[in-house]
Amino acid sequence: MAEKRSIVPSRRIAEAILWIRGHRVIVDEDLASLYAVETRVLIQAVKRNPARFPADFMFQLSTAEFTRLRSQFVISKGSGGRRHRPYAFTEEGVAMLSSVLRSRRAVRVNVEIMRAFLSISTISGMLLRRATSKSLKSWAPVILTAPVPNSGSGYSSAM
Repeated sequence: MAEKRSIVPSRRIAEAILWIRGHRVIVDEDLASLYAVETRVLIQAVKRNPARFPADFMFQLSTAEFTRLRSQFVISKGSGGRRHRPYAFTEEGVAMLSSVLRSRRAVRVNVEIMRAFLSISTISGMLLRRATSKSLKSWAPVILTAPVPNSGSGYSSAM
């Protein structure tokens, strides 16, 4: 069977994946955009199904995290901007979203997002294997435990 053309560019998905609290996540606003729904619709679907979204699948950013995220990505804080702290969805939380959104697009986008997460994991694993097999063996524990480095804001793209 011929593979269907991607409905969301993989680069757009990869750029939406952030490293927060030691997890690769996508924030609600980016997910809503990928799924082509309003952010409030996505959050309503999640709140109607709380058992599907435990704390390790989804969490709300703290005020400090939101401030850093806003300053890094220039999210509007004036009128018309976001009034509530965003939710961050881990890979498992993203997987659960297609079951609550129940649209054909949600299923297709979910498959593409899962492939992006898998791709990042594969690349990370290859880099770690390369680092541990060369003269960088002493760096392996640092690589395993350190957050993704960036410009000092605490957040970065996971790619």
